[in-house]
Amino acid sequence: MKTAILTDSTAYIPKEVREKLQIKMIPLSVIFGQESYREEIDMTAEQFWKEIKEREDLPTTSQPPIGEFVNMYEELAKEYDAVISIHLSSGISGTFNGAVTAGQMVEGIKVYPYDSEISCMAQGFYAIEAAELAKEGKSPEEILKRLDEMKQSLRAYFMVDDLSHLKRGGRLSGAQAFVGSLLQIKPVLHFVDKVIVPYEKIRTRKKALKRIYELFDEVASQNVPLRATIIHANRPDDAEKMKQELAQKYPHVEFYISYFGPVIGTHLGEGAIGLGWYKK
Repeated sequence: MKTAILTDSTAYIPKEVREKLQIKMIPLSVIFGQESYREEIDMTAEQFWKEIKEREDLPTTSQPPIGEFVNMYEELAKEYDAVISIHLSSGISGTFNGAVTAGQMVEGIKVYPYDSEISCMAQGFYAIEAAELAKEGKSPEEILKRLDEMKQSLRAYFMVDDLSHLKRGGRLSGAQAFVGSLLQIKPVLHFVDKVIVPYEKIRTRKKALKRIYELFDEVASQNVPLRATIIHANRPDDAEKMKQELAQKYPHVEFYISYFGPVIGTHLGEGAIGLGWYKK
């Protein structure tokens, strides 16, 4: 049985990794005024951060139309028997539900939608692991079992510099955003039950990053093999510095650098930075 692996653009997997592992990608879109751009196709993260500085209004975001999912699945049906369709958390986007609906509309291919319950490169790790297993000839059921195992150890914590984006996007309540900005709070956030919630409220960026490092150390210091990713919103130099520091301290960890692209960046704002990991 030949199994395709599909994810959406919010996994922010580097193009060369997608191509090497034959991971298919369906884009979400970011909308500036009347103009819609498919992230990773029409607009890169670098272009997005440049564009957003030149505009007063925040863009909006949209999930892939169901018709695009149907077209993608029908195209994959020409070459594959099954597709595992891995998407960002259903608690913050309707993308996963779109995959479910489209999967029921196509013939000739068995669609296995998978809710990562997270986003960005943490979501990308599911797609990478699934693609590696698919290359080994594992069945969809075996791959999904491994993804569920990963979910037990996969964690991601991130810090936002400006709470106004989360507030305007409806991802954080107004009162929380107001109090946070008033006290210069840099909350450490994470996903719980598919939605973004504060893990701890911390006063400064430096202390928030230190707390994220501590949370990572609780697992990494056990010397178990890990895959980890540093995710940044237009802070490549900070991310590279973090990677060098962490890689030196934890040589048994495989580190990636990724980014918050246009869709997730719209909700988190520039300067956000995070760390995600799971046990290999």
